[in-house]
Amino acid sequence: MSEKGFTIYVAEDNEWYNKLIVHNLSLNPDFNVKGFLNGKDLIENLSDAPDIVTIDYRLPDITGDELLAKIKAVNPTIEVIVISEQDEIEIAVDLLKMGAADYIVKSKDIQERLLKIVNTVRTTSKLKKEIVSLKREVKGKYAFEKTMIGKSKPMQQVFDMMSKAVNTNINVTITGETGTGKEVVAKAIHYNSYCADKPFVAINMAAIPADLLESELFGHEKGAFTGAHARRIGKFEEAGEGTLFLDEIGEMDITFQAKLLRALQEREIVRVGSNKSIKIKCRIIVATNRTLQNEVKAGNFREDLYFRLIGLPIHLPPLKERNKDVLILAKHFINAFCKENGLEEKGIDEDAQKKLLSYQWPGNIRELKSVVELGVVMSSGDHISAQDLSLNSEDALPNVLTEEFSLREYNRRIVNLYMDKYSNDTKLVAEKLDIGQTTVYRLLKEMSEK
Repeated sequence: MSEKGFTIYVAEDNEWYNKLIVHNLSLNPDFNVKGFLNGKDLIENLSDAPDIVTIDYRLPDITGDELLAKIKAVNPTIEVIVISEQDEIEIAVDLLKMGAADYIVKSKDIQERLLKIVNTVRTTSKLKKEIVSLKREVKGKYAFEKTMIGKSKPMQQVFDMMSKAVNTNINVTITGETGTGKEVVAKAIHYNSYCADKPFVAINMAAIPADLLESELFGHEKGAFTGAHARRIGKFEEAGEGTLFLDEIGEMDITFQAKLLRALQEREIVRVGSNKSIKIKCRIIVATNRTLQNEVKAGNFREDLYFRLIGLPIHLPPLKERNKDVLILAKHFINAFCKENGLEEKGIDEDAQKKLLSYQWPGNIRELKSVVELGVVMSSGDHISAQDLSLNSEDALPNVLTEEFSLREYNRRIVNLYMDKYSNDTKLVAEKLDIGQTTVYRLLKEMSEK
């Protein structure tokens, strides 16, 4: 048989009827059609992975339901159309529940009906395969080693916590400064977990007005309020058995927190304008750049909701605490940007590396990506130079830690840096460095005598 086209197997013990179906389907030049007179021969050829199999419900060596089960056991992606001489509703329903694509009764117009069904199944089968392919692509995209890049000790701890999160449905709370990649971590957990083939639904709590939060999360019925022209399901229902990601949870209005707490406790919601409870099955992942314990103490966040949400805590360290991960990430972003734009790969010269390492990165990974991509555009050679990197000078540190000095020399340089920063206020410098004021005087004296 040709390797091209759409492959259909026909299992029919009546030789004349078998040839009729095969001939009729073969009129379409895109179809490769092969007939079998019994179930045994069909099963032996399933390794060739046909796209569709039509089976007579009453073959001499096997029943239709048994053959359907064997086909699905070998390859669940094969679509099966059952053809029967009898219009048996109960049997048809059972076969459809088992995974049959359709059930048709032999009649005078079967050729036309079968061709129509085959074309419909062909279209839906193609869509299913595309969805499966996209899901594999998404899962590959969010593999841990591709999503969170870094070899520093803080990141290894993050990877360890992420690996723990994928094995259960425990709630996860992701904390970290803006730009550290909290949503990326949430997606990586989802697409590597048991619910990877289910929806990932994200909502930014800070972006939703307080009076619309309930409708956005729980949904509403038609006429529930002015402008509710139709029923709308909320994010909880949309997530189904997948993951609901509540970003910026620390910004949530205090008045809505009691309703969210009840929903999480009871595992059910009620749409606005309805009295009917709807069970929820989604996993909850939340993220915030605030310290929720402090928000609880300040009265901005309910303590009972905090304990209901916290689950497994994952803290993303700021980029300035990840040492030479900065260079690893920079090279990754440069290579990706060059590939996307059809450019030759570029390196980072030594001065540029020092400049990247001496910067505090208030915008974290998001800022680093923006800086190095602009650096690629600005550079004229095969390496990005320090001049190609546009950084905020207020957040740049002198090369205190990018060169090798003795510990004594490091101490002197750090004190000098803090004296410049805090207008020579020795008391304040001592407080900031958590050392005695006399130590500050001694280090300053050593610098003056040097």
